[in-house]
Amino acid sequence: MRIVFSILLAIPVVVGLFFVMHSLIDRDFKNPEVKNQKIADLVQPDEEIQLETTAKKPEKVEDPEEPPPEMDMAQIDLNMDTNVDNIAPTASIDVTISTSGMSSGDGEYLPIVKVAPIYPRRAQTRGITGYCIVEYTVTTSGAIRNPVPVDCQPSGVFESASVKAAEKFKYKPRVVDGEAIEVAGVQNKFTYELEN
Repeated sequence: MRIVFSILLAIPVVVGLFFVMHSLIDRDFKNPEVKNQKIADLVQPDEEIQLETTAKKPEKVEDPEEPPPEMDMAQIDLNMDTNVDNIAPTASIDVTISTSGMSSGDGEYLPIVKVAPIYPRRAQTRGITGYCIVEYTVTTSGAIRNPVPVDCQPSGVFESASVKAAEKFKYKPRVVDGEAIEVAGVQNKFTYELEN
């Protein structure tokens, strides 16, 4: 019963809404105060577009009659300072090399790259200073093999930083009779001091 009553009530509401919408659409909303405004027409002027199909090519550069003069080979000074300072804010590190394991020959091994170790943070914050001697072998290619800490004071503080720095060293290998040979027993002392 409620459904039938709802349908009978909905029909006149729907019909009434249709009439209201139709009257709104047909109604003339012209306002005499608002003047018609004409929108400007946008017209693009006719222009001829000229395409340049022939491009000028640059003139060919002729080969020089004489070849350029040969350059002199640069002379490299391999005498390097073995003292390296650390970049840490309050620490300096002195890197020196001992002469053990060196002998005369066609050409001695020479240090090319020496990397300063990073001052251990624990030692730096506690104000610990000391040194560490690392022993290694310089290979025929100038690389480092088997770096081992042999004497470090205080023990257990600077060994790791010293070995990591020594692994990055590069040398000019020792040459005997025109052939590069390995040099064992090379030692390097890292001194760890705090700046005042």
